[in-house]
Amino acid sequence: MTTELTAPADTDVHPLDDAIRESLRGAHAHFATWSGRVARYHPDVAPHVGHPATLGDEEWADLAALLGSSSTAALRGFGHTPPQGWEVVDSFGLVQMDGTALDVAPDPDAEVLGAADVPEILDLIGRTRPGPYLPRTIEMGTYLGFRVDGELVAMAGERLHPPGWTEISAVCTDERFRGRGFGARLVRAVGAGIRARGERPFLHAAQSNTTAIRLYESLGFTLRQQSALTVVRTPA
Repeated sequence: MTTELTAPADTDVHPLDDAIRESLRGAHAHFATWSGRVARYHPDVAPHVGHPATLGDEEWADLAALLGSSSTAALRGFGHTPPQGWEVVDSFGLVQMDGTALDVAPDPDAEVLGAADVPEILDLIGRTRPGPYLPRTIEMGTYLGFRVDGELVAMAGERLHPPGWTEISAVCTDERFRGRGFGARLVRAVGAGIRARGERPFLHAAQSNTTAIRLYESLGFTLRQQSALTVVRTPA
């Protein structure tokens, strides 16, 4: 049975070790649907599902109830063995980076993006592919962008929001305008807004994206942990 009640927190888990469920218990509770100890965002907001580190039969059943048939979800961690009828689609390494020491700075040239900008945002995301972005992702936090001759060419913003932390996400620049420092400026500007609230920034990147990781390290991010995403598909 799917419910919108909030599942109890695992008190011995750091917020960043369970960032999705911690977000959906707190700042993003209005986006949450729960089934047992498994949660998901509204499907127009984000594709993320939150779950315990180890999934038993009950959690797999709850996940299937939330997603429906023949649907995919990315689970944190390697080694997930889904029940019969499920399919493991893909898996890849992930790094989580702590931005406590991020060198933040507001940027007067950065434009705050809103709902009216979503068509342009989705077009930029489609060209640059920094990760999933849906029609209502804009509601997860503040998004900033740079325009050149009126065209949106770079952006970054806030996504997951576990207690005391905010994730910087959707960092991307149109390939025609790379090398101008837009990404670094936007990360620092988004980080300035996070720091102004008394929170700390963090982010995720694919382990294979060494160019982005080097950029984040140059701005003050440090590796917190290495993890993985395992993409699974529910039974038909």
